[in-house]
Amino acid sequence: MTKNPSTIIAGILQFDVKTGDIDANLTSVINGINRLGEKEAQITVLPELWSCGFDKPGGVNAHSGKTPQIIKTLSTLAKKHRMIIAGSLPEKSGDRLYNTMMVIDKDGAIAGQYRKVHLFSFIGEDKAFSAGNQAVVCDTSSGPIGLMLCYDLRFPELCRSLALAGARMVVVSAQWPESRIHHWNTLLAARAIENQIFIAASNRVGKDVDLTFNGHSQIISPDGKVLACIIDQTAETTVQINFKEIETIRNRFDCLKERVPAAYKP
Repeated sequence: MTKNPSTIIAGILQFDVKTGDIDANLTSVINGINRLGEKEAQITVLPELWSCGFDKPGGVNAHSGKTPQIIKTLSTLAKKHRMIIAGSLPEKSGDRLYNTMMVIDKDGAIAGQYRKVHLFSFIGEDKAFSAGNQAVVCDTSSGPIGLMLCYDLRFPELCRSLALAGARMVVVSAQWPESRIHHWNTLLAARAIENQIFIAASNRVGKDVDLTFNGHSQIISPDGKVLACIIDQTAETTVQINFKEIETIRNRFDCLKERVPAAYKP
């Protein structure tokens, strides 16, 4: 296993997450991953809470009981396609419920998990979930990958910490509404540009109560170019990325090396 390959085929899967309907959502993911497997994707990013959506708190808590079996299904798919699969699921630990990004490596093993640090109080996410307290870069067969979830994008410190910890790519799972999609597009590009890394982000489409989601799942290069983007539809796409591009860009000017942390203190 090459731990730091110079190139990989990255995939993103976008679909209409049906709130509370695990069977329908799992079918969408299985079918999408199988199609991405045919395209030889080596990593696939799924939307946030893709198994059940942001159901009422009691519903999400109940859905978390199926997460272990869902992880087994993802493990089987990962091994079948020799593919890394990343996406968030409700995770129950003791009496706490977390919105957790799970990363399954191509051998079917869990490569890492990240409990969402920044909970979106505007929609009451902080009432349904407990917050995580640690940034995560996981070591995978495609190299070091940083993990973020939706609202995390608004906090540049988190993505910067992932880049400083060696992440060459950050994957983002989200349920980001159409009304703020211009924020999504801008923040994704900003996080890629300021850290000179690749970003692979999956959002959902469809409607949920009074919110409409219009996708814009995308893969962005270290200089902010959109390499692939899915607009308002259920679909998947892949793009080959070359990690040597990071070195090329940083050889011109390296934003990480030229930081002056001592000057940032108030």
